[in-house]
Amino acid sequence: MGHKVHPNGFRLGVYRNWEAKWFAPDKEYKPLLLEDVRLRRMLMIRLKNAGLARIETERSSSALTITLHTAKPGIVIGKGGTSVDQLRDELEKITGKRVRVTIQEIKKPELAAQLVAENVAAQLEKRIAFRRAIKQSLMKTMRAGAQGVKIRVKGRLGGSEMARVEWNREGRVPLHTLKADIDFGQTEAKTTFGRIGVSAWVYTGNFPTEAPPKPAAAVEEPADAGVPVAVAIGEAPSPLAELVQAAVPAPAPEVAPAAVPAPVTAEAPAAKPKRAARVTKAADGGEKPAPKRATRTRAAATTEKSDAPKAPRARAVKKKE
Repeated sequence: MGHKVHPNGFRLGVYRNWEAKWFAPDKEYKPLLLEDVRLRRMLMIRLKNAGLARIETERSSSALTITLHTAKPGIVIGKGGTSVDQLRDELEKITGKRVRVTIQEIKKPELAAQLVAENVAAQLEKRIAFRRAIKQSLMKTMRAGAQGVKIRVKGRLGGSEMARVEWNREGRVPLHTLKADIDFGQTEAKTTFGRIGVSAWVYTGNFPTEAPPKPAAAVEEPADAGVPVAVAIGEAPSPLAELVQAAVPAPAPEVAPAAVPAPVTAEAPAAKPKRAARVTKAADGGEKPAPKRATRTRAAATTEKSDAPKAPRARAVKKKE
């Protein structure tokens, strides 16, 4: 079995507020809760054609405040406010308390999930094909500015013998993201072949989150942090400050840096005298340089060896038998 989580209940206390804002002790909680449920059912049936999307209740010790979020406030108010007065009188008879009715208009009903589901259910009751009804609602919601929408219908779709589930989605609907503002609504379409459940999810973006506080700027210590405050400011030093100064050892006197001798550059060594060439005494008494010793290179030796004739190889002669 699947474990489905209600999108509104999943975000309660994190980014979404409660629809019923009141508290009561244990003995009074049960009757007040049942009274709340009866009021909501009565309002949904009475204001079915007014596009009622959400009902909020707030209780005090002697009064009850009901806020109606509707797409058609004119139907709720009526001519000259007569409809609101009649509704208020009925609510006061049921509760026995002073009731205050507040009406808030929904400027974009295409983005309210409850109204989207009711629109699809109304089309199904008029025998319109469920796929066509779903696609039209998806297109209207996306054009209104939604980032994603999903619609699901369950039951005997098209009058079939076996019930099934059909759904369609456009855009993205991140159900597991807590900060995602996802509105959820569900209703039922009463047809001749049974009831068809309609659910709608509308994703309009993320809830606004508070920016983190900026870190405090680091305070730099003054250069004269070791000097008493009175002395640093320029006031007359107090006796306590004099004692502190006396206890602190005086700084050592600054020593003037010794004169640094100029760097000694090493002189380049004198060039060695070239070796005198060997001379030999000629027969006529004159001197002439000795002839250089002839050196034979490896290439020349190789050339001389290659010029020598190679001895012919002895071939083995087979004896004829």
